[in-house]
Amino acid sequence: MIIPSREYIDSIVEKALEEDVGPGDITTSILVPPGVKSRASLIFKEDGVLAGLDFADAVFKKLDPAVKFFPAASDGEFIKAGRTAASWEGNAAALLTGERTALNFVQHLSGIATYTRRLTDLLKGSRTRLLDTRKTIPGLRLAEKYAVASGGGKNHRMGLYDQVLIKNNHLEFYPDISEAVKKARSGAPESIKVEVEVRKLDEIEPVINAGTDIILLDNMDDRTVGEAMKIIAGRVPAEVSGGITEDRLVVLKNIGVDYISMGKLTHSVKALDVHLLLEQAG
Repeated sequence: MIIPSREYIDSIVEKALEEDVGPGDITTSILVPPGVKSRASLIFKEDGVLAGLDFADAVFKKLDPAVKFFPAASDGEFIKAGRTAASWEGNAAALLTGERTALNFVQHLSGIATYTRRLTDLLKGSRTRLLDTRKTIPGLRLAEKYAVASGGGKNHRMGLYDQVLIKNNHLEFYPDISEAVKKARSGAPESIKVEVEVRKLDEIEPVINAGTDIILLDNMDDRTVGEAMKIIAGRVPAEVSGGITEDRLVVLKNIGVDYISMGKLTHSVKALDVHLLLEQAG
């Protein structure tokens, strides 16, 4: 599981605060006297899986290191509507200024974790695992992939540097797909896996013989996937992508595919409804 480092979280939070606060929070600086203390409670307004709590805490700590953090749940935990997942106490101005940025992180990442959990629950009882993709918001890939893992999904490659994936556009330069696989296999370090995208059944045998580690069955209908799995016959893991829906997940797991990858886990997921309730501290 990918776990964001403190350095990564701090750098992302700093950029987010620069974007939102800029030279200062005008409204809060006018309305809130210095030294006023407050308590902020992070409350779920709908059921969901928590993710991004450390990002929210980093927001408030960046604005005032003296703010105290009281977690009541952990990332990856299912939270019922109405429950408080965490709270902070300290400088009211810091809590008010950081409110929106903290919520943006938690709502977005919890939305990813919640959707991922819903889909992984559909795959229970099978060997099929749900993968994310590189279809992430620029600059937030590590955070979004962490949210996928918090929801029970598995992380595919982080970027272009940690796995070979020969796609259709690469094959414009290698009309012979088996030659492309052999070239990649000989050129990549031994620790790097080689995966190749196939769109036709007659491409499967050549790429297995050429030494691919994984086959990606791209944009195939369910019947064709079933035929492909018979040809592969367990010799290498098989991943399916393209046009994946919740109904198809169940069909594909029954076919016996090893992995299903979905860009929707990160690129168009709905934010979870979470809010921050501020109260003056006694």
